[in-house]
Amino acid sequence: MKKKKVSTTVIINNRSGLHARPACVFVKEASKYESDIKVINEKNKKKANAKSIIDILSLTATRGQSLELVAEGEDAEEAVKNIQSLVEKGLKNEDL
Repeated sequence: MKKKKVSTTVIINNRSGLHARPACVFVKEASKYESDIKVINEKNKKKANAKSIIDILSLTATRGQSLELVAEGEDAEEAVKNIQSLVEKGLKNEDL
């Protein structure tokens, strides 16, 4: 079966940007999926593996910045949809 490739743009809307705790929430969600998921900071064009906390922190994404999510794999559509929803909710997770 052919791999699906899905992408979308999200805006970081939480007050402190993509620092340690929200980055951990982001990576935890991305790691649920089999798809290869990349994140591109549209301001500085840095690319990151969505499943790597070090990569996500290296994006230095602040409030208001646009990130492009690109997923490729069987569950790419679900991955992008759920990660986008999490970002829109401010990357909050009461389990952490």
